[in-house]
Amino acid sequence: MRKVLRFSGVFLLLFVLAGCTMRLVDFTILSTKNIDLTRAATFERGAMRVEGIDKASIIIFIPTGVPNVKEAIDRAIESVPGAVALVDGVVSYRSFYIPYIYGEESYIVEGAPLIDPKLAAAALQSNFMLAHLDKSGKVVKLRYVSQNEYDSVKKHMVAKNKKVDL
Repeated sequence: MRKVLRFSGVFLLLFVLAGCTMRLVDFTILSTKNIDLTRAATFERGAMRVEGIDKASIIIFIPTGVPNVKEAIDRAIESVPGAVALVDGVVSYRSFYIPYIYGEESYIVEGAPLIDPKLAAAALQSNFMLAHLDKSGKVVKLRYVSQNEYDSVKKHMVAKNKKVDL
């Protein structure tokens, strides 16, 4: 009887903590931006894939918002300076819910950026760039900054990470 109860408990725990990811659509090209298609021959495909996520939480049983596919697409495109669209990608929906405790719903958009060199050159107003990383070290956001802002952030980071011998 104990084995049955243990198995039932493990099964119930896995069932409660289970999440679901559904692949909604594969796409060849996807954009929410205005694109000058007369210049399409000059567009370049980015070397690495990018990802955009829009998520909303469910606390107890109250949703804090509704995830939006357009926001996820915009985040993926805007993560690369000069990008106007994504190519050869996937749109997925992910959710999980622990009843009466916490849950999340999210749209995930992944693809290779399609870059307009003219827009990328305009975005390169500076030779200095800051990268925002998540806890695993993955680049979340890149932005160009002035040399003064770069030096200020660098000075702050060096001071923050300086070790003091007692």
